Amino acid sequence: MKAVAVPREYDPEETRVPLIPSDVKTLRQRGLSVEIESTMGNPSGYSDDDYRTAGAKIVQDRKALISSGDIILRVRKPPLTEIEWQKPGSIHISYFDPFNEPEIRDAFLSRGISALSMEMIPRTTRAQKMDALSSQASLAGYVAVILAAERLQKIFPMMMTPAGTLAPVRVFVIGAGVAGLQAIATARRLGARIEAFDTRAVVEEEVKSLGAKFVKIDLGETGQTKNGYANALTAEQLEKQRQEIAKYCATADVVITTAQIFGKKAPLIVTRDMIAAMKKGSIIVDLAAESGGNVEGSAPGQDVVAHGVTIVGMKNASGHVSVHASQMYSSNVTNLILEFWDDETKQFTLPLEDEIIKGCLVTHDHAIFSETLKMVMKEGE
Repeated sequence: MKAVAVPREYDPEETRVPLIPSDVKTLRQRGLSVEIESTMGNPSGYSDDDYRTAGAKIVQDRKALISSGDIILRVRKPPLTEIEWQKPGSIHISYFDPFNEPEIRDAFLSRGISALSMEMIPRTTRAQKMDALSSQASLAGYVAVILAAERLQKIFPMMMTPAGTLAPVRVFVIGAGVAGLQAIATARRLGARIEAFDTRAVVEEEVKSLGAKFVKIDLGETGQTKNGYANALTAEQLEKQRQEIAKYCATADVVITTAQIFGKKAPLIVTRDMIAAMKKGSIIVDLAAESGGNVEGSAPGQDVVAHGVTIVGMKNASGHVSVHASQMYSSNVTNLILEFWDDETKQFTLPLEDEIIKGCLVTHDHAIFSETLKMVMKEGE
């Protein structure tokens, strides 16, 4: 398998692209052929000529492109009809939310497609260069702060002027994973005073090293999964967390929520009552809006005003900086392909015992391959 095919993203609002010209050149140098659907790169500023120069073939016929590819690269999930165009036994690589998209899963199964989920790349040292969730989350944390600063009617840093001293804004970050830590770092660069909370005590030192105060709430046993995600809290723990968090929200000018649970709906953290107690003119940025929302009343892609507080429901946060988001995602998928590319046979291989493949391969040979997905499906029965 050595023919890489990259169709234009199906979602017209998606500004990221799965492969940029410099990575096309890298793949071509290793012996892979690359075909690009015409105008695929336009949303991130790459022309067909850029791809031709890098060694890609430009194809006008979308169906012919997808039908001929051994490895199909996308950013987002494919339409069901286009899965039917793929060759049986071919490789599909993209985000496609295998836990919540059973129809897409079933379509891959029926075609015998080996589907690799970029959401499920394990968080290990070896897989770090392929970890698209982390690379995109880092950009999302940056974007959240920039959008909050744009909407807030205050400046972030302290400023001493002849007319008096302007106090720094207070930013409260909920969730200190990759996105949260980048939000802290960005807000700090802008001069804000920052407080941050996470259920995982292990991140306290990272939070402090970025110049923020770590908020401690005794929730009992919490911890994190083997992949570094926060464990889901019990109903009692969530309620206690909300009561304590409410105090910090009430004094904050900006609240950024980043809490997500892999494969499940995001936990509700900021309620309407908490919003009502916040200062009018405050901003909340909900980075989990697309996966259910951490903030009551948030809506993906919309600004909602409640009790004088603007709730920014983020949709495709990293897409706001699509050039760098595309660069990082393209690097992630290129590294994934080359990790399992055999230079001698000039073939892409799927070593089923490899820890990375075991982590991200969802369907293979007309069967569910992922043990994690099998376990979640069994729990849902």
